Amino acid sequence: MLYDKDLREPLFDYLEGYFGKVRILEEKQIGKSRADIVMVMEKALVGIEIKSDADTYARLAGQVKDYDLFFDYNIVVTGTTHGIHIKEHVPEWWGIITAEEADNSIDFYMYRKMQANKGVSLKKQLSLLWRPELAHIQNLNGMAKYKEKSKKFVIEKIGEKIPAEILKPQMSEELFERDYNLIAEQIREFRVQESRNALRIRKKSSW
Repeated sequence: MLYDKDLREPLFDYLEGYFGKVRILEEKQIGKSRADIVMVMEKALVGIEIKSDADTYARLAGQVKDYDLFFDYNIVVTGTTHGIHIKEHVPEWWGIITAEEADNSIDFYMYRKMQANKGVSLKKQLSLLWRPELAHIQNLNGMAKYKEKSKKFVIEKIGEKIPAEILKPQMSEELFERDYNLIAEQIREFRVQESRNALRIRKKSSW
């Protein structure tokens, strides 16, 4: 029996070998679900759900709805227990990768290739970015900084002003370059600046 923990590292190697240049991000909140893997490609984000032999289909319908809002493509990875019936539980545009044990290793097979998801929301994708990353995209496109505005407001403006064909590669590049060692400090500095801006605005309004 293959468990989630057995699949992850070999799966990462398989994905990099199959797709080429990618970055793997794990355990990202998407709506009411949590994506097991976000695979960043140069112009697209791919959601990957792992259904190991120990998993059931109980939550899958809700997960599919969330994945389809956030990702350009989606893939389900399944052990042999679910291999035969998994296609009955995910939309036809979802890719399917099957996994099975073989000679003390795990073999992966692309049972069905992923297809473009037409229901993806650009604003939902932008919500995966942190404020410093959004600010960098704003700067790249000559947008106003909107430092005193909420993240939701900034996302709305980016979605309105930047065409998807320009924005998609920029979002991917931000995620390719994301440095978890630096981002906490960047976010702290960003919030300090936001607080200063808010205080300055309150002072002006009281004059």
